[in-house]
Amino acid sequence: MFGNYLIGLREGLEASLVVCILIAYLVKTDRRDALRPIWIGIAIAVAVALGFGFALTFGSQELTFEAQEALGGSLSIVAVCLVTWMVFWMRRTARHLKSELHGKLDAALQMGTAALVATAFLAVGREGLETALFVWASVRASNDGTHGPLIGVLLGLLTAVVLGWLFYRGALRINLAKFFTRTGGMLVIVAAGVLAYGVHDLQEAQFLGGLSSKAFDVSATIPPDSWYGTLLKGVFNFQPDPTVLQVVVWLLYLIPTLAVFLAPAGFLSRKAKSEAQSPRESAKA
Repeated sequence: MFGNYLIGLREGLEASLVVCILIAYLVKTDRRDALRPIWIGIAIAVAVALGFGFALTFGSQELTFEAQEALGGSLSIVAVCLVTWMVFWMRRTARHLKSELHGKLDAALQMGTAALVATAFLAVGREGLETALFVWASVRASNDGTHGPLIGVLLGLLTAVVLGWLFYRGALRINLAKFFTRTGGMLVIVAAGVLAYGVHDLQEAQFLGGLSSKAFDVSATIPPDSWYGTLLKGVFNFQPDPTVLQVVVWLLYLIPTLAVFLAPAGFLSRKAKSEAQSPRESAKA
């Protein structure tokens, strides 16, 4: 449940911040007349995200078991790719998000109502579609037969809305760069579990082999229906009897992704510069 709460909080807070920045800018620049198109764009984005989530949930029920597993596994991998891109993007742009949105809003104000609707829709819609896809994949991976995962997501989204409102009112100030770095690292761990579950789905759909090759089986030590088994499942999508391929994919994703994500800011750019300078220095020599 905590893992799903984290997803709802992280994704919901990004969308809440975007809304707060757009609304606050229009109010401060005395352009309240543009608020209605912004809210229309936001409402359309939310409706599209909800429709996408419903389509994923109920549309897949009409498929055969193999088709459901193939679809679930494929979309889980797509969701992990999107979330991984998102956490890196947010870490890089968190400090400049406000100015970037202000620039887009200024351009939209000059173009008219339709541009304002489109700006709000695109700004919030991207977050909404990513959230719907990753939440669907994560809830499917949790699959504990209860409403706990969905409740966790809803609580996370509700918390995000409250925090967004407090940001707008000026009652709450935190270091967003640090917040998104810490929650991003935790989200990478959750994504690793979703990725491993997606691989298992593809194995059950017979798209990948190795379903019978178990890396280990600790079901007797950590029963899936125990409180600690449920906790591990809810937070990390832990599986007591993963296949060898699941463990390999989990390690190959988690270790390098987390290492690069938690590296000091500017580490990659400095490394790229040093590698670009080395050939030049060799040529001069």
